[in-house]
Amino acid sequence: MNRHYYISDNLDELESVEHELEARGISTEQIHVLSEKDAEVERHHVHDVPPFMKRDVVNVGQLGIAVGVLLAVVVLIGAYLSGMTQSVAGWLPFIFLAVVLIGFCTWEGSLVGLQRPNSAFRQFEPKLREGKHILFVDVTPNQEPLLDQVANLHHLELAGTGTAVPDWWVAVERKWHQFRRMI
Repeated sequence: MNRHYYISDNLDELESVEHELEARGISTEQIHVLSEKDAEVERHHVHDVPPFMKRDVVNVGQLGIAVGVLLAVVVLIGAYLSGMTQSVAGWLPFIFLAVVLIGFCTWEGSLVGLQRPNSAFRQFEPKLREGKHILFVDVTPNQEPLLDQVANLHHLELAGTGTAVPDWWVAVERKWHQFRRMI
């Protein structure tokens, strides 16, 4: 999947774009509107970006996991090389410490990520501060012509492309929304 970014200052137009895309087979879960005006976005009934996605929790959390795994490996290798595993306690305290290090570093990384805007959206911060809205659509190669047709009918400024979420994530999100409607 590919992600296409568009900039607009008109939420009515973005609402119209979303309806047209859905009518042509692009699901709601593939369409998001990023804005600093959350109340207006909600009033226009467009699919907004969840607060969790606005933060860099996942990316920095993954970095935390990597640091934790590295520290865990250092602890386990250090314990082995120093001969401390030959004592009565054996490997258990070192394995426990390694697991705690991985958990702690993941937690710390996620906390740091909560304080940072999502790295995928940093390039749009100046436009968001100007009061503009960012529409981004994740499409398969087969859906790209449909997106181009709809985008050309509206006053949208193409702001670039990027890597989209995996297909399986869109499917999970679609199932989640179906489940929530049933409740």
